[in-house]
Amino acid sequence: MAGCGALGSASATLLVRAGVGYVRIIDRDFVETSNLQRQTLYDEDDVASGMPKAAIAAQKLQRANTSVRVEPRVADLTASSAEALLRDVDVIVDAIDNFEARFLVNDVAVKHSIPWVYGAVIATYGLTMTIRPGETACLRCLLPEAPAPGSVDTCATAGILGPVVECIAALQVTEALKLLLGRTDELCGGLAQFDVWDRELSVVDVPRQSDCPTCVQARYDYLRAESTAETVSLCGREAIQISVPRTQPLVLTELAARIRGFAPVQESPFMVRFCVDGREINVFADGRAIIKGTTDEALARKLYAEYVGT
Repeated sequence: MAGCGALGSASATLLVRAGVGYVRIIDRDFVETSNLQRQTLYDEDDVASGMPKAAIAAQKLQRANTSVRVEPRVADLTASSAEALLRDVDVIVDAIDNFEARFLVNDVAVKHSIPWVYGAVIATYGLTMTIRPGETACLRCLLPEAPAPGSVDTCATAGILGPVVECIAALQVTEALKLLLGRTDELCGGLAQFDVWDRELSVVDVPRQSDCPTCVQARYDYLRAESTAETVSLCGREAIQISVPRTQPLVLTELAARIRGFAPVQESPFMVRFCVDGREINVFADGRAIIKGTTDEALARKLYAEYVGT
């Protein structure tokens, strides 16, 4: 399960309760109050806990079905991490909130012949498409390049109606179960689009492109990128994610001890949270930080350097 926000938490719940055996949940973020309108696995206690989504989801889902092994990975999908996180599974279910990471999933899936189910929701409608490398079109057959910034709606500009999440998750998980059961002749076979408000469902055929750089030419452009963007503005939030390549792992206990000298700290095995200058800084074990209260990337990098180090 790539992402465990709205689509991811709904899809993971259905997969675990179906008893698929093993689910790996990959997510880089933590729970916020604004998530609860559409992310039905979480509650206000989870917001207060300061725990990452992947860890909370794994705990709750493990209680729902103890016969399934649920493995949380609090991590960001980047060019350097994607293969290690994705290449040894049977099916990938996409619940990611950005195109760069989706193209990474597509690269890994095609390179290692792993089927995956693309999914997205915005406003009142959603999309899903099942991709079988070598058999069907891949994501770059559908979208040769990521849309230009500002050219498509985001959850910040259009919002997400809660019920559409459950509808698209149901479609995605049904396709994933067909893949796991070997019922490939019963797959959807195109890009399914559903608007829950207008009750419109359509399926559009997506042909495999003869010049596709990924599934035809075997060019894995996103995996070959030297590094993922250092700063990312997070969808629908006044927050910046900072990713800094590190040669040594970050020791959260040491960071927390350092910060306690001047600010209260909320600490868990997964992350450290503290506030400075009216900004909330959340630092994860992989060295990433999400800095809330600003959309200024330069300021976010400055705060990271000052309080976490480079």
